[in-house]
Amino acid sequence: MFAVAGGCGCHTGPDGPVGAGGGTVPTPFGTFYGTNITSDAETGIGKWTDAQIAAAIRDGWRPDGMAESPAMPYYRYAGVSDADLADLIAYLRSIPPVRRGNKDHEVTLPFARLAYRAWRFLFLRRPDTVRITNDDVVARGRYLVDHVAICGDCHTPRTRLGSEDDAYYLAGTSAGPDGAKIPNITPDRTGIHDWDADDIVSVLSLGMLPNFDNVQGLMAEVVDGHGGGPGYKNARAEDLQAIAAYLKTVTAIEHAVDRR
Repeated sequence: MFAVAGGCGCHTGPDGPVGAGGGTVPTPFGTFYGTNITSDAETGIGKWTDAQIAAAIRDGWRPDGMAESPAMPYYRYAGVSDADLADLIAYLRSIPPVRRGNKDHEVTLPFARLAYRAWRFLFLRRPDTVRITNDDVVARGRYLVDHVAICGDCHTPRTRLGSEDDAYYLAGTSAGPDGAKIPNITPDRTGIHDWDADDIVSVLSLGMLPNFDNVQGLMAEVVDGHGGGPGYKNARAEDLQAIAAYLKTVTAIEHAVDRR
């Protein structure tokens, strides 16, 4: 699950080590830095219980009782199944400990901690737990897209409050991370209408576009893995195929994103 989650890349700096923190998350409300999620007892999560890790991932609560910033997309991970969450926690426990202190966020939002709590109240919705069988490829693809790979975190525009604008679900944005232009990945002519499932799998596993160009920026990082860690290219083939199958079924939204 760590691989199909893009290697939890915000928690790894450009040069690694994996999970030792340092990834940058720029937002209109300030710049946030991924924390150390290695098993180091002092600077990482070595002293956290499994329940505390689960609460941070799915519910947006830190062990000290403070609400997390929504720069950590717990509102999407809220839908991760119990089994997959247990696997992810087990993997996090296996990451070698790295003693590296966490960098303070550079937040421009007044009363930030109260704002995080209010945002959590407004936008966190725990989806009903649904048993997804491997036979239901499209349903599994939707689960992975929405709650593990969290494709909408980049490919869906944001409202003024920083929540995802569901009217443009996966339709791309001109104001993605670092101000980058993120493409429409719905099956519209302004998106990936002419891509087949193999094209999508090729992008996810190789970073290769149908026109033989390669992906760049954050997408390249989640494909290849951050700091030498696993990325989409290391995910199970059947998971990437499920993602591709689902993306071909989502509502086509006309939304051209000028990438020049």
